Amino acid sequence: MNEKILIVDDQFGIRILLNEVLQKEGYQTFQAANGIQALEIVDKHSPDLVLLDMKIPGMDGIEILKRMKQKDADIRVIIMTAYGELDMIQEAKDLGALTHFAKPFDIDDIRQAVRQYIPV
Repeated sequence: MNEKILIVDDQFGIRILLNEVLQKEGYQTFQAANGIQALEIVDKHSPDLVLLDMKIPGMDGIEILKRMKQKDADIRVIIMTAYGELDMIQEAKDLGALTHFAKPFDIDDIRQAVRQYIPV
């Protein structure tokens, strides 16, 4: 299995946790702490799935999602947010996000969603 997952979150601990769990599942992972890094990875590696935090300093999750969709209209994105901001969640879904998770999330829920959107 060499499905590629991009983890975009400004919180180091969350990136490390998701990275570890998803690598154990057999996925190839990439990490980005901000929008610029995320977009560079999308250009270079064409990930099969992106786990995208909505609250990132600088370029927020909505802007990152818009730019990713411009590069690849079919890119699959799951959003994560620590805030119950329904407007932002709805906007992200309107832009093509598959689903969302509220932080703190259950790692098994993330694992299951990843399996759902990247069939093994």
